[in-house]
Amino acid sequence: MPVVDLLALPALLPRHAPVMGLDLGEKTIGVAVSDIGLSVATPLELIRRVKFTDDAGALFKLMDGRGAAGVVIGLPVNMDGSEGPRCQSVRAFGRNLLRLREMPVAFWDERMSSMAVNRMLIDEADVTRARRAELVDKAAAAWILQGALDRIRSALG
Repeated sequence: MPVVDLLALPALLPRHAPVMGLDLGEKTIGVAVSDIGLSVATPLELIRRVKFTDDAGALFKLMDGRGAAGVVIGLPVNMDGSEGPRCQSVRAFGRNLLRLREMPVAFWDERMSSMAVNRMLIDEADVTRARRAELVDKAAAAWILQGALDRIRSALG
């Protein structure tokens, strides 16, 4: 299965299957999960990156534990809308996942997600800098996934 358009994602999922949202960093992967109705994203886990096969194995273990059947990956598009080397790396990660498991994989523009999450954690939650570092990637994954779910719902609903 190739990478899919975000709006095609729900039709490619088994009934009542959640999806995972990923925020790919250089050292960690923030992971979030949707509910079975594809309405709400919740931060789930932080995977410490080792090498691709280990990272994918950790992700698949989380997916299997939650019954998740698809993935939305945050795409770090530049502010002007262009794609740089980080986008190429994220797209390669998605293609490599598909070599290991057949499932729908979609990308979602993640511009500003980490900045927005950091601001929320500072302003609203009054979280310390050390604690923020632990939470930001998971929260950014949920922010990415929630944006994608909202887009799907507005387009299809």
